[in-house]
Amino acid sequence: MAAAVAAAPGALGSLHAGGARLVAACSARLCPGLRLPSSLAGRRVGPAIWAQGWVPAAGGPAPKRGYSSEMKTEDELRVRHLEEENRGIVVLGINRAYGKNALSKNLIKMLSKAVDALKSDKKVRTIIIRSEVPGIFCAGADLKERAKMSSSEVGPFVSKIRAVINDIANLPVPTIAAIDGLALGGGLELALACDIRVAGGTQRLPRAIGMSLAKELIFSARVLDGQEAKAVGLISHVLEQNQEGDAAYRKALDLAREFLPQGPVAMRVAKLAINQGMEVDLVTGLAIEEACYAQTIPTKDRLEGLLAFKEKRPPHYKGE
Repeated sequence: MAAAVAAAPGALGSLHAGGARLVAACSARLCPGLRLPSSLAGRRVGPAIWAQGWVPAAGGPAPKRGYSSEMKTEDELRVRHLEEENRGIVVLGINRAYGKNALSKNLIKMLSKAVDALKSDKKVRTIIIRSEVPGIFCAGADLKERAKMSSSEVGPFVSKIRAVINDIANLPVPTIAAIDGLALGGGLELALACDIRVAGGTQRLPRAIGMSLAKELIFSARVLDGQEAKAVGLISHVLEQNQEGDAAYRKALDLAREFLPQGPVAMRVAKLAINQGMEVDLVTGLAIEEACYAQTIPTKDRLEGLLAFKEKRPPHYKGE
């Protein structure tokens, strides 16, 4: 049976969505939000939601992966720039099998470095975050490492995790979380910072489904079936797992391919307008939209789009 549960603060529940199971909990911890540009700057505070996902095995052929480079297998984060028809897609693969992909100091450092490099790379069109370890997306904080920290170390480290997750949320290109395994605590927060989640739940629950319904689900720990969960925006896609255990990744890759032909400048400002517009009232949101559109007017991509329409051919955008 497909079902979903949003749990009260400190409690745990489960989400079964079309064969995918997610366990969710809510915390009253504050979380900084996106910042608006110049005079429109603002802040957001909302609850954090956690979940874990797994799905039963089915079958299916392994996909072909065009990787331009792979980091060594012992590295905790693999950054892969796909080639050929997938050029422009970057895959961040978490690879800490011995630690269930838990967020260690080293992994956070590597994520931060990768995100810093990607956010200024104009060749990047879409980013996929996935696990390289079968059956686990991310187990959240590395509690073994945390237990060895002094009290004075814990706060700054948690702040660093939060900062990295916010940086991922603020990446200028579309991001997709491919959740092919358990996603717990900060692990799900990592996934939920992405624009699209395949076989996943949602962070900032009230903004996704409305405050009233969010409170109802959190306070009651109500069970929803998969279709209800999708209907209220808790999950983006529900998939039956395949034999290779990467059904969510395959779906994420399919979605990323759909994004590739679109104008990269337009994609960036569209994401900016949506993210920031959701933080403010409608009038301010429309002002943000206008400001974002203005950024596309002097670009070569805009002229290329108009010319392609006139010549009745596919546009060839360069991100300029």
